[in-house]
Amino acid sequence: MKRTVLFLIALTVLVVSSSAFAATATAPLAISANVAANCTITTSAVAFGAYDPLVANATAATPLDAAGAVNVACTRGATGLRIDLNTGSNPLAGARRMNLGVTEFLTYELYTDPTRTTVWGSGAVAGLAIADAPSKAVRSFPVYGRVPGAQDPAIGAYGDTVTATINF
Repeated sequence: MKRTVLFLIALTVLVVSSSAFAATATAPLAISANVAANCTITTSAVAFGAYDPLVANATAATPLDAAGAVNVACTRGATGLRIDLNTGSNPLAGARRMNLGVTEFLTYELYTDPTRTTVWGSGAVAGLAIADAPSKAVRSFPVYGRVPGAQDPAIGAYGDTVTATINF
């Protein structure tokens, strides 16, 4: 008997609740998002190591080469990308120089190619134009450095800081 009463109560609740929602209405809910162009940039140092002004001969004609990298990641589809490298903290007449204190300098240059013929600078002419971003994956671009021979630096640890910029 109790089962029958419980069954009738459940059936009544079901009938009453289904009749309470006899009509419906709908409306569209718009969903949107904007994906903005964005890029990040990191670097790997160009570490020349030991520069010996007495290598090969008295004029030290042998240059010292090294390489580093600029790494960029951009939103897929980002266009008009260019990597610029400024002239560093100690430029003189457009030449890059590492310094030891305020009076000692060691000239060097940075290039976009392994043959070290194209100087890597900044702007539309001297910056490195890169392909549109095919994905958000990090892409690495080598930086080739050279300290020319025939310099006469004082003993010590020389350094410079160049700013790498991604334009997008």
